[in-house]
Amino acid sequence: MSTPPNSEEFYKKLKSQLYDTALWPSEYLYKFIVVTDKSKIIEIENLFNNMGAVIKTKESKNGKYTSVSINVSMKNPDAVISKYKEVAENIEGVISL
Repeated sequence: MSTPPNSEEFYKKLKSQLYDTALWPSEYLYKFIVVTDKSKIIEIENLFNNMGAVIKTKESKNGKYTSVSINVSMKNPDAVISKYKEVAENIEGVISL
């Protein structure tokens, strides 16, 4: 996952911003970019399985990368951050936006 060197500080700031900008539970839009590889895309989708997520994918113009957008209801900012960490730990080379 592409996070600053001090990822705990990054997550702390994100958590604060999430509390300031939404009432929880709330819909949250995750965006990831991976090398176009069906197995990586399926892995990401599986991490959001059974959560009622709406998942959309779009290949880059040259087909080298795929963006994965996931809209899902999350109960609080801790749940949002936990899912970011889960994706980063399980999917090699994923970029989180």
